[in-house]
Amino acid sequence: MLDIVKFRENPELVREALRKRNMDTAIVDEVVNLDVKRRELLVEVENLKAERNKVSKEIGKMKDPAERKAKIEAMRGVGDRIAELDEEVRGVDAELTNLVAGIPNFPGDQTPLGKDESENVVVKTVGEIPSFDFEPQPHWDLGPNLGIINFDQGVKITGSRFYVLSGAGARLQRALISWMLDLHSRQGYLEKYTPFMVKESTLFASGQLPKFVDNLYHDHEEDRWMVPTAEVPLTGLHMEEILPEEDLPLRYTAYTACFRREKMSAGRDVRGIKRGHQFDKVEMYIFSKPEDSQRELEKMLADAEQTCRELGLTYRILQLCTGDLGFNAQITYDVEVWAPGCGEWLEVSSVSNVGDFQARRANIRYRPEDGGKPQLVHTLNGSGLGLPRTLIAVMENYQQADGSIVVPEVLRPWMGGVSVIRPE
Repeated sequence: MLDIVKFRENPELVREALRKRNMDTAIVDEVVNLDVKRRELLVEVENLKAERNKVSKEIGKMKDPAERKAKIEAMRGVGDRIAELDEEVRGVDAELTNLVAGIPNFPGDQTPLGKDESENVVVKTVGEIPSFDFEPQPHWDLGPNLGIINFDQGVKITGSRFYVLSGAGARLQRALISWMLDLHSRQGYLEKYTPFMVKESTLFASGQLPKFVDNLYHDHEEDRWMVPTAEVPLTGLHMEEILPEEDLPLRYTAYTACFRREKMSAGRDVRGIKRGHQFDKVEMYIFSKPEDSQRELEKMLADAEQTCRELGLTYRILQLCTGDLGFNAQITYDVEVWAPGCGEWLEVSSVSNVGDFQARRANIRYRPEDGGKPQLVHTLNGSGLGLPRTLIAVMENYQQADGSIVVPEVLRPWMGGVSVIRPE
């Protein structure tokens, strides 16, 4: 969440940030006007409370019962007005919070200007596009032919955009998750196993609510929300806490199933298992001092790259422009791997520096070692990596002419001796 002081002291700065994101700036005036109204109400209510306190002291000294009674009656009216104003302040506070909570983070100075994803910048490409002496199959043919992906069963038991992994396919996905968690542990992240359901306040703290309410699954009876990413519960670990400076940075990794209500139309873009309402992901997350967050971003990006390299995948790094930047992020790098069967680049990670945007919402601060005033931390997040697109890339890049799939060397310890996946 943005600091209300920015709207109060330099609203043009906020407008410029929104213009960089190609967004309407009218909401800035709404926030400024509502903030003025709130402060005017607060002045009025504080003046009335001061008057009430003053008169209460005077009443205590009065000897004349009639005069005393008249003053008490007059103060009842003041008390009623104070109650009305307090209620009005609460309403304005809620409206103001809701408005500001829907405004995205400022793009960082390093983020290139651009209207949409077509203007993202390719930073580098690592590896060569693989060539085959046969026509590589897309995973939506390769998986069913091997008996490791069943689309019909997923539709039968749940509905469209669901599928079932079977045998070596299920084991390959589990191997990827276990290997990635172990790799990130070696990279210096502490593994966490977090709930797959969270409270509304946790989603607000992470920046998912109110902006993405239509994309979330919600149990209305228990008021629990299915997580769209492990970023959400990892943010929530330190809500309303003041961390010792010496503990920073805190680096966490976690696996969760993720649940998102996505609107998807039929076509090649969503064919197979590239997009669905449920998917698995391993997340990296860092709480950092502000002056260290850029360095931590570089580390997290390098860690995501290492994951691709050790899997032997050709990948590229894109820096997102302002028109494609996520709601929470100041700066984001996407990691995309090449999928030869699909014939396209697939995003497997977005690595972002969020600055203090989430920390302000979640009230996560650190206490400087010199004993100064607690400061907001910076938070960073990145997929390490996201399934099922990593699974797609492994299947399609390691396929053989006979339709089998060679298991990457790093995954074999989790495959129970299976080095080649053949028809079930």
